[in-house]
Amino acid sequence: MRFVEYKGKKVFARYGLEIPRGIAVSTPEEARKAAQKLGGEVFVKAQVPIGGRGKAGGIKYAADPAEAEKRASEILGMDIKGYKVKEVYIEEKIDIAGEIYLGITLDRSAGMPVVILSAEGGIDIEEVARTKPEKVVRNHIDPLWGFHSYQLRQVAYKAGISEDLIGDIVKMGLKLYEIFIDNDAVLAEINPAVVTPERKLVCGDSKLEIDDNALFKHPDLAALNEGIEENTLEAEARAKGISFVELDGNIAVIGNGAGLVMGTLDSLSLEGGSAANFLDVGGGALASKVEDALEIALKLKNVKAVLINIFGGITRCDEVARGIVAALKRLKPSVPIIVRLAGNNEEEGRRILRESGLNIHIFESMRTAAINAVRFSREERI
Repeated sequence: MRFVEYKGKKVFARYGLEIPRGIAVSTPEEARKAAQKLGGEVFVKAQVPIGGRGKAGGIKYAADPAEAEKRASEILGMDIKGYKVKEVYIEEKIDIAGEIYLGITLDRSAGMPVVILSAEGGIDIEEVARTKPEKVVRNHIDPLWGFHSYQLRQVAYKAGISEDLIGDIVKMGLKLYEIFIDNDAVLAEINPAVVTPERKLVCGDSKLEIDDNALFKHPDLAALNEGIEENTLEAEARAKGISFVELDGNIAVIGNGAGLVMGTLDSLSLEGGSAANFLDVGGGALASKVEDALEIALKLKNVKAVLINIFGGITRCDEVARGIVAALKRLKPSVPIIVRLAGNNEEEGRRILRESGLNIHIFESMRTAAINAVRFSREERI
């Protein structure tokens, strides 16, 4: 469960983290009134549970209440990565002397939390991590030993945090870890932690994501987050019993089994491609579910190819093939469809695809299918 900014900040404030004053509203008129209460000069911020709002035009400065009303009218109703903006957060303007990134998340490969700190926070933190990895410092946290001040000081010194801010970074980091542990979070992030001209730290933004499996322990958090709209495609997939997560690439992926789908995403990445989604139809998928999956995948924006990777164990490849043919005849996609079938009834499945008369590219190995999916996504013909 992901929180929008202002609801995440409510949780942060309970733990004593300093946040700017702000008011959540759902109409331009309410935005004007909120700006008046906050002193006139504000930021208008789209409230969707996803990153990249600033680059998408979802965060805008307003010099006065009238401009706040105008900016709110521009942002409300926007679509940001599949989320429609229904609320904006009117937040007082604070002077910024610097920006720091501070986050705690799970490192699943290490089986423990990891704190991440950079003296170069802000909307370009991903670019900093890519081009200047030495500026982003990570330190694993042993859950049995806990997280202690000396560890945070070591991380802060290594990250190049100014000497006068290290004490406040330590306090902020310890509180963030407390939030992370108390609430069974998988991500607790402050980006940016704003450095004011008075050399104080303020939470300029918040990201908080709670493990869905632990929500039964946190009814207060579930209640706080009621009414937050899901990504429309993810909601549609959930209603149809399909595991689906939208990503940023241009190759739609359909597979059966989470491990196989993850392996398919890795194969695409190794070949220089990028997946548009994670989609697992599950074991024993019927033709109707495969058809539903294809319909969802083809609704993704900017998709240049669809890669279907099925290993038939419980799932029968001929049943999957029938679902693919039925979906393609109905949906008539313009993008190439690449299919790899292996396992239970694979020969029958391939025969059904070959004799369908449809433009389906059939391969026997996952790597060959991934190579060709990447080529098709680049509009290279094989």
